[in-house]
Amino acid sequence: MMAELSLSSVEKILKDAGAKRVSDDAIRELRKIIEEFAEDIGTEAVKVAEHAGRKTIKEKDIKFATRQY
Repeated sequence: MMAELSLSSVEKILKDAGAKRVSDDAIRELRKIIEEFAEDIGTEAVKVAEHAGRKTIKEKDIKFATRQY
């Protein structure tokens, strides 16, 4: 089960991007997309760390995992 980002955090992202008003449906949809994206990155970072013989995910694993995006 994936942890959920708070709706207020996602709304803040949209407001920081310049949105004046944001619908609840838009907030929920962006949250879903961000969480799916983060899970994909996490999965790739785990593979990178395991390939390097480590159990600990490091910043460089996350950066490497995001190069494809």
